[in-house]
Amino acid sequence: MPTQRDYYDVLGVPRGAGADDVKSAFRKLARQFHPDVNKESGAEEKFKEVNEAYSVLSDNQKRAAYDRYGHAGVSGLGGAPDFSGFGVEDIFENIFGGFGTRSGAARRGPRRGEHIRYPLTITFEDAINGAQKEIHYTRHEVCETCRGSGAEPGTTPTRCATCKGSGEVRQVRQTFLGSMVNVTTCPMCRGAGEVINTPCHTCHGRALVQKTRALVVNIPPGVDNGNQIQLTGEGEPGVNGGPNGNLYVAIAITPHKFFRRQDDNILLEVTINVAQAALGAEVTVPVVGGQEKLRIPAGTQSGTVFNVRAKGAPRLQRNGRGDLLVIVSLATPTHLNGEQKKLLKELTKSLNDEAQPQERGVLERLRDVLGE
Repeated sequence: MPTQRDYYDVLGVPRGAGADDVKSAFRKLARQFHPDVNKESGAEEKFKEVNEAYSVLSDNQKRAAYDRYGHAGVSGLGGAPDFSGFGVEDIFENIFGGFGTRSGAARRGPRRGEHIRYPLTITFEDAINGAQKEIHYTRHEVCETCRGSGAEPGTTPTRCATCKGSGEVRQVRQTFLGSMVNVTTCPMCRGAGEVINTPCHTCHGRALVQKTRALVVNIPPGVDNGNQIQLTGEGEPGVNGGPNGNLYVAIAITPHKFFRRQDDNILLEVTINVAQAALGAEVTVPVVGGQEKLRIPAGTQSGTVFNVRAKGAPRLQRNGRGDLLVIVSLATPTHLNGEQKKLLKELTKSLNDEAQPQERGVLERLRDVLGE
């Protein structure tokens, strides 16, 4: 940690210097190293150091503690202003109470318009297959009556008499550093530099009107919850010739009765009867937009996961599709007639009726299929 310089050396005054001498030395050095005046490397750090020394030596209590104990005597008294994490403009604000504000020319320069977010709910099928949806949203547009001037047709805005067309007012303040100029937005024209004496009857001088806009949005195949579709330039109009903002369509998908989405894969749970599981069978299962044949091998257990390749969701902005993962469960019959009961009893006699613990569950099998 660097050694702090003696505060008297920083200001260039002797230890017995009076309050007026300390103040005079501070004013001279502050003018010399003020970052708004001195652009040399190290000027800002020197300016901070001068302020720190003056904050201690100009206070009788802090100065007495410093004279007796040095820097340790004022470390807990809040004597040194903390400028860590502040930029030069923050230091100006802290010391001079508002200085070096943004120029009127910068405020009146071209600026991009605000973005608009539009929530759109679509079906599961539309998310998988893609779709076109017409949306209606509200945004501001340039008034057609006054063509964006804000003035009634046949009249023109006049130059602001308060700021002389600059869009800003300047106030000169006398401080210990000399004359300081405080620049603020003109309260009369609000920075425009012009005053509308006869406002447009359509937009009432605002130059913009609110309109409902219809737009067709292309939903790409494979979108998922939370995806956003960017429509460049369809947001709020730019300011002073700046570009329009964007429209962001935020996608939300309604839950499906049968299908569930997991990344690019689609999950489907189906039930088969005991005979189909034991003897094997070919069953028809739904896929998005159709049906698919699925072969059930003999001896299939409840919870088995079958992978139907390339029947999942399209990979957004990539080639290929995910898979359809079919999770099989056994349907236990609840209403049996006499003949069925008789057959099952005979089957039970020939089978092992001991309960068998499961080594692996459905989730583990699903992770194997997904490669997790």
